[in-house]
Amino acid sequence: MNRNAAAEYRTFVTHLECSASGERHAADRLQGLSRAGKPLLVRYDLAAVGKALTKARLAARPFDMWRWRELLPVRRTADIISLGEVATPLIRLPKLSAALRGGEIIVKDEGRLPTGSFKARGLAVAVSMAKAFGVTHMAMPTNGNAGAALAAYASRAGIRATILCPQDTPEINVGEMAAQGASVYRVNGLIDDCGRLIGQGREAAGWFDASTLKEPYRIEGKKTMGLELAEQLGWELPDVIFYPTGGGTGLIGMWKAFAELEIVGFIDGKRPRMVAVQAQGCAPIVQAFEAGLEHAERVANAATIASGIRVPQAIGDFLILRAVRESGGFAIAVSDRSIAEAVDRVAREEGLLLCPEGAATLAAYQVALADGRVGRRDRVVLFNCALGLKYPLPYVEKALDRTKPIDFSSL
Repeated sequence: MNRNAAAEYRTFVTHLECSASGERHAADRLQGLSRAGKPLLVRYDLAAVGKALTKARLAARPFDMWRWRELLPVRRTADIISLGEVATPLIRLPKLSAALRGGEIIVKDEGRLPTGSFKARGLAVAVSMAKAFGVTHMAMPTNGNAGAALAAYASRAGIRATILCPQDTPEINVGEMAAQGASVYRVNGLIDDCGRLIGQGREAAGWFDASTLKEPYRIEGKKTMGLELAEQLGWELPDVIFYPTGGGTGLIGMWKAFAELEIVGFIDGKRPRMVAVQAQGCAPIVQAFEAGLEHAERVANAATIASGIRVPQAIGDFLILRAVRESGGFAIAVSDRSIAEAVDRVAREEGLLLCPEGAATLAAYQVALADGRVGRRDRVVLFNCALGLKYPLPYVEKALDRTKPIDFSSL
């Protein structure tokens, strides 16, 4: 997106709204949680957006995240912090569709974004808004990819970043955060333990807490996945979306995006069934969904190879469950073994290296297809949330000795 540093564009934010009580909060001041201690949602004058933005005008813009500026909260272009948030491609899996005897399988590959994950969407907007409000120090807990995105965008904005991560966070993520200028600390606990320390630090040191859904703007960046998907599919949403769910910001954000697009007049009332995918070793949303609860209980000793969805308790649990139920979807947990098998299968058969969290969506689709929760003609979208290369890969032991005879026909 070409930007004049002094330019401004019209924005349509009216207020922030408590996701639990509906109470209004001012939009043009720094905000965290609502007075009720719940996430705040950005609200827009959508009737005005519908008059200002047309599909033709949208189509003429560069194909990046910021093309949706009427539905984003940043008021001044000078405050936008960008590392090149391109629209991510839709990759179809025809071999697997045929082998599984199901409908069309489409992967939205978020690993193509800056820092190699969909966290770039949320943090680009959150850091841009933090800059606009004069924040000088941001902090967050992370399982890896969110911290990497915060480190990158905060450095670009000239904002100090402090990041706490579980001690078993993948080494590549820890190194990435440090290399991009953040102060990174390993914690002997899980991500919610790190989050409690962030909260204590906010009170003691005055840093801004950028934890999932504890500020209003990461969800606005994440919702662009839904806006983008609708446009890429010709304004007809898929039948089912499988989404790897930890904090659930993207699932909540996409559900919000679809409602906004309908009011703006870009789509009709058809909605995809939203499926929250978790690992069996950490499935609080699944347990709450199956029990008919509004809130999820914390999972003790959470463990899974899909570290990005190892979130024992999410502050937005009720919003995740609300979106899943309103859509007629469901929550499903899959084993680490099935996740690993899915990584291997997609790489070997389709040439696409998924991250474990993304592979969990394929494993979940296979289960749901087999037990009838998804129809064999349903068009499904699986979200691959990060670059597969950011995770441990198999060690290759095979070698050749160039000084000895080689049976090339056996290679």
